[in-house]
Amino acid sequence: MSTLFLVATPIGNLEDMSPRAVRVLREVQLIAAEDTRHSRKLLTHFDIHTPLTSYYEHNQKEKLEPVLAALGRGDVALISDAGTPGINDPGYLLVRAALDAGYQVSSVPGPSAPVAALAASGLPSDRFVYLGYLPQKTSERRKAIEAVASLPYTLIWLESPHRLPAALADLHAVLGERQIAVAAELTKLYERFFRGMLSEAAAFYAQEPTRGEFTLVVAGAVAEEASWDEVQVKSLLRTGLVDTPPSQLAKRVAATTGWPRSQVYTLLEQLRKEDSEQ
Repeated sequence: MSTLFLVATPIGNLEDMSPRAVRVLREVQLIAAEDTRHSRKLLTHFDIHTPLTSYYEHNQKEKLEPVLAALGRGDVALISDAGTPGINDPGYLLVRAALDAGYQVSSVPGPSAPVAALAASGLPSDRFVYLGYLPQKTSERRKAIEAVASLPYTLIWLESPHRLPAALADLHAVLGERQIAVAAELTKLYERFFRGMLSEAAAFYAQEPTRGEFTLVVAGAVAEEASWDEVQVKSLLRTGLVDTPPSQLAKRVAATTGWPRSQVYTLLEQLRKEDSEQ
């Protein structure tokens, strides 16, 4: 039985292409690519000469049958322009159709912008919700934010550079003061993170020129009945102890945990004293 391979490709750094991904792309008899011109450059770099066919948002329905027919002849790989196919890229319909037709579907894991941003954000990563791109219109964007405002999970969105300032302003207006990490140019030479409060991020990007694709990682809601104990607060403080000014760190942690800033600052001073004595 043939297999549809979902092959992750680099999101910026070609060194993130795994040996398994290269091998699979060489061995399948067809690669379905979001943009064949873009993907051909990647395949050429890795000396892969497998035939390509286009498979993107606006032709995915009409391409289902031809790709399924190709699966009937042998293995097929699906790739997107960058990252893991099916995660905010075309792929779901093909995966569902392949499974319904009785074919195997297998992931070849690798780069993923939402996961990479979350891991380096400094925000809780044990529970999170990935929400794709925010809507373009202000009214729809605010409704989308309001729909998840009460969730106690870290929230992840993608955003384009020209809409970033408006998106950050709306996030602050709807969610209030929360921690955020804004990741840009992930894995590339000029990768950068902004870590701070939503008001700070909105003010910064209202003035800062924006280039590249952005991933927004926002702290989830703190449930009123949930309480952070001292161990948890100290653990959160330690995530920013090295590279964040004490007053700013205390402010962020107080906003996240609901603890009074004075108590958070006292714990922070205890941690700094303990570290200096070691």
